[in-house]
Amino acid sequence: MPDSPYGLASLWNGGDAVIKAVAVMLLMMSIASWYVIVTRAWRVARLRRAARTAADFWHVHSFGEGLRVFDSPTGFNPFRHLAEEGKAAIDHHVVNKEDLHGQISLADWLTESLRGAIDESAAHLQSGLSVLASVGATAPFIGLFGTVWGIYHALVGIGMTGQASIDKVAGPVGEALIMTAFGLAVAIPAVLGYNALTRANKGILGKLNRFARQLHAYFLTGSPVARPGDRDRDATATASLRSARTTAKA
Repeated sequence: MPDSPYGLASLWNGGDAVIKAVAVMLLMMSIASWYVIVTRAWRVARLRRAARTAADFWHVHSFGEGLRVFDSPTGFNPFRHLAEEGKAAIDHHVVNKEDLHGQISLADWLTESLRGAIDESAAHLQSGLSVLASVGATAPFIGLFGTVWGIYHALVGIGMTGQASIDKVAGPVGEALIMTAFGLAVAIPAVLGYNALTRANKGILGKLNRFARQLHAYFLTGSPVARPGDRDRDATATASLRSARTTAKA
């Protein structure tokens, strides 16, 4: 009721700067957590659709057509990123064999490149979850602090007036307890959202790992890393070098 001496309006009007600061902090934490929950849930839904299209990647006739399967105007696609990083790793290793990483086998170089792409995607998926974890862990205690401070403030006011009847005590103390309820109301959605998003992210990362294993097999066995003519020239050059060394020793 607007004219009630108890309730949220009375708590706000009768509270000091500490109570108001705690209430504003809890409100900001609630807004931040709900923003993260809504935006990350939308992103998870979009990535699940991208994961379903990953099967279509293997039903095209060229790598370029496969990349176009992942074309989307909605932003970052970890499956396309994984395919592009794998192709870039293969091309870079083949073209720059004289570099230091040329001493690493092609399979190991590709494995590390795909693993690095998955780590980047995992970091992208987990962005914002620390906000939910922090809110879920601290909001109840912030609300409890507001309650303790509010009860202390109410008891000091009652002591100064000298009126300790139940109607004088119940109102201020009950209003102070509202801060604990505020803290729980902020923390519970944050904890539930964190758990749900973490579980969804694990599912997406599992599909990314499966796609990475398929790409690894494709690049090493299904996709030639050098043209047949190049391999023939390399074999001829190697044979000539061995022949020259044998002649020199003789």
